[in-house]
Amino acid sequence: MPDRIAVIDFETTGMSPAQGARPTEIGVAMIEGGRIVARYQSLMNAGAWVPPFIEQLTGISNAMVRSAPPVAQVMAEAAEFIGEAPLLAHNAAFDSKFWDAELGQLGRRRSRDFACSLLLSRRLLPEAPSHKLGNLNSWVGLPSTGQAHRALADAEMAANLTLHLQALLWERHDIRADHDYLCGLQKLSAAKVRALLRASV
Repeated sequence: MPDRIAVIDFETTGMSPAQGARPTEIGVAMIEGGRIVARYQSLMNAGAWVPPFIEQLTGISNAMVRSAPPVAQVMAEAAEFIGEAPLLAHNAAFDSKFWDAELGQLGRRRSRDFACSLLLSRRLLPEAPSHKLGNLNSWVGLPSTGQAHRALADAEMAANLTLHLQALLWERHDIRADHDYLCGLQKLSAAKVRALLRASV
């Protein structure tokens, strides 16, 4: 059975820690054995101001962040919750920057690559009209997980999508797609993925 994977999502004050953005919320959905087996969610206070357009997008206000636990506490809890599980996010290029930056504040480093359900969906579901997470999940017919642009709802959406992609690989190609396999697959071109999957039919 494919290994345990921690699917994470951040809500933040901006696009990049390099530009001073900080997280306001983290959600983690742990998948194992074809289902979500555990969840973690918390708002966090990193002392950062939430711009109005971000508040409108996420529904997370400055007042909510001010009353949230300190960022160091939340990140330590999230890291303990995840343990040694490998990581995945939808558009991992975004979430991995915040994970690495905030772990770095605690003197920690991750040991494994991020898998990315956005890259994987582009390779395995190229016919999808959109690869934005909510649009993709609706197109596939996966269940609603709650309010979009809230961390746990988005983490659960990405987790359900990942389980769907793993199931496709197993049912159509007899491939048990663990985290290492997914990381390798997302690095291939779409043409190479098509050739690989044709060979496995």
